[in-house]
Amino acid sequence: MNHLTRISTISLYMWLAIVGCSLMFIGCKKDDTDATKKDFNTITSIIADNFNLSIYNTALIRSGLANQMMETGPFTSIAPSDAAFGLAGFTNTTAILSADPSRVSSIMNYHILNGRYDLNKMPFLFNQEVRSSNGGKLFVTHWVKGADTVLTINGAKVLSKNVAASNGLIQVVDRVLEPYTQDLVVNAIAADRQLSLFYQALQRAGLLELLHGNGPYTIFAPNNAAMTAFGLSSLKAINETEPAVLQRLMRYHIIADRRFVYDYILSTGTSNRSEQAMIDGNSVQIRLIPNPQVSGAYTGIQLMGTGNTSPVTVVKQDLLTGNGVVHTISSLLKITQ
Repeated sequence: MNHLTRISTISLYMWLAIVGCSLMFIGCKKDDTDATKKDFNTITSIIADNFNLSIYNTALIRSGLANQMMETGPFTSIAPSDAAFGLAGFTNTTAILSADPSRVSSIMNYHILNGRYDLNKMPFLFNQEVRSSNGGKLFVTHWVKGADTVLTINGAKVLSKNVAASNGLIQVVDRVLEPYTQDLVVNAIAADRQLSLFYQALQRAGLLELLHGNGPYTIFAPNNAAMTAFGLSSLKAINETEPAVLQRLMRYHIIADRRFVYDYILSTGTSNRSEQAMIDGNSVQIRLIPNPQVSGAYTGIQLMGTGNTSPVTVVKQDLLTGNGVVHTISSLLKITQ
């Protein structure tokens, strides 16, 4: 090989090396750009990184919403804590994976709102209606209790509010919000076997038509044991009672408003007692139950009718329907002893 040929060969190798490095540099720049474009601050990413939302994260993935919560949005994600899922019977991620997929999907879609809902900017009012992505009604309360500004959704307390993501907000709550399946309070009562005697009494009293209205209504519904203890232990006993007598008694269990249990905790003053007007014009006393483990906190409420000699316990609370809320109670509310 002569001198000129060697120079040409060396030049060729140098040119190839330069081109190779250039391509590598371009490739590296492209990778860097792609990495820069990836958004690690979406709702999905934030939830996946929060150890206290592991069950919710699994439910997002199971329902197919994890990918949607990476889109532009904006969205508002109502995220029950792991402890909240435990209260609803989903004690771990395995429980979500083994649950009925349609139920998981229904629950999860009920927890997604289309739009950025900054709850702090909502008026100081009780139970303001918003709509979930699947059209379900949710009710937001923004109120002041002592030195604290409190937010609730369907009576569930917001633990961490307005957690910012690049494509929306996250609201962490202390209960799983169950989408309602009944449009009317009377249908929810009729569907509960433990409330069959109360339903028959409402029918005999001629109150079903009223409760088919738009409402909203809150019903304190005595269970069958409570009805039996009062002397209304069967359909026969109910039908033998004068409709006017039953109507007077049943109307003392109905409120012309939507009231979750936590609404009473927020609206009751330092005496821990307040009065609730019923549709018959009489009042029921609401008593807050202090939490012995947390000063200034409460675990629920008890009721005292004007004729009750001992407090009435709420055994099942906050069953949401399209036109109101049903609470199951352990005794009848009495107007007179």
